[in-house]
Amino acid sequence: KIFQAIVSSVGYDGTIYIIPKSSEIELSKLMTEIQTKFKCLGLLEPYCWKEGEACVVRGSDTMWYRGRIVELCGSTLQVQYIDHGCIERIPQCHLYPTTLYTDIPPFCIPCQLYKTIPTGNFWQQDAVDCLQGLLTNEEVEIHVQELPDNPWGKLSISLYFGGMSLSSFMAYQKYCVTEDCQDMKELVRFIYIPVAPSYKLPSLPLPGDTFPVRVTHLVNPKEVYICFDSSKNLMKQPATGGDASCDSGLESLDEALKWCNKSVNSFPLLTHFQTEMPCLVEYQDGLWYRAKLLSVTKSDPVKILVQFVDYGSFSVVPSSRLRRIPYHLLKYPVQAVRALLAGFKPALYDRNVERIPYSPEWSVEALWAMMECIEGKQLSASIVALAPEVTISLYEDDKNLVHMKLIEMGLADLDE
Repeated sequence: KIFQAIVSSVGYDGTIYIIPKSSEIELSKLMTEIQTKFKCLGLLEPYCWKEGEACVVRGSDTMWYRGRIVELCGSTLQVQYIDHGCIERIPQCHLYPTTLYTDIPPFCIPCQLYKTIPTGNFWQQDAVDCLQGLLTNEEVEIHVQELPDNPWGKLSISLYFGGMSLSSFMAYQKYCVTEDCQDMKELVRFIYIPVAPSYKLPSLPLPGDTFPVRVTHLVNPKEVYICFDSSKNLMKQPATGGDASCDSGLESLDEALKWCNKSVNSFPLLTHFQTEMPCLVEYQDGLWYRAKLLSVTKSDPVKILVQFVDYGSFSVVPSSRLRRIPYHLLKYPVQAVRALLAGFKPALYDRNVERIPYSPEWSVEALWAMMECIEGKQLSASIVALAPEVTISLYEDDKNLVHMKLIEMGLADLDE
């Protein structure tokens, strides 16, 4: 049998709990009825709970759910939400014993992947985290392979999301071995990151070594974003404000971004937002770039502050210009690294001079002067310190420190 379902939860042991789409209306009616029947607080007087006993649970959303006592743990009880599968420790004051609705079978079905053996014969924590991130609250296609030996056992299934076999994907990630193995090299492009992974950071040169760089974004005269490798082209992002165009990046990342721009209309919109979450963002040139979320700046309509990780530049965009990022784009390290420039400091403060609003210690004239020194130029750098922040000396082609021009113009002072 093949049917559509919603994954309600993934257990700590890797059990996948699904609710058939055909049961959603019936479950919704039951939930409505439970809310009308239970309008009280949880049971406040002492009660002798028993394992396996039926109850209703007041969830964190203040809704009542059908539950079953799994384990007695002193002042808290381990309770399973029987229509969703998840197990939580619940204070006794959020529970109420009941024999109502016990004749209605649970709406969620516990499942296991067919002919799939986890690495080490049990699902490791990182594998469970992956399953939870990929599947929770997602609509999937279920292919029933084997029925359980008893009514409360796990259904053996093949699960497909976005046309891809879950068993094959987990095997591709080395979380398990399986007989059901699709060719993942092309399919993995269509996997989207559901939860809070992060980009890889590039390897930094050794302190003291001199290496070629380009400045891709200028925050203020002392704070910049640099790219280490200038030998190849990353899709060119137009410079705005303090940005300088970047010619760096790996050829394979360039190809991956070109593919994403051709296919972006098929990518899901970003529907929930988390700080540092990787995503794709549409830039002013109509192309899509790798980015991460920083904050929500406005709620109606929603506006999001993002940072383009391969350039360092920032932008505030509507949610319509955000897409979930395909899995394979996370394997490339970010191309831009934040660095502080060593050897100089702002000139003595003069309130009669126009200041940078977000860095008032610096004058606007100093910012423009630094832009002229670095924009579009091949520079070189050496790392002075890696902690607490990456700090570099930045040189022009003639090996002169770029900040010396600001010193000569009286826009900065030497900082020994």
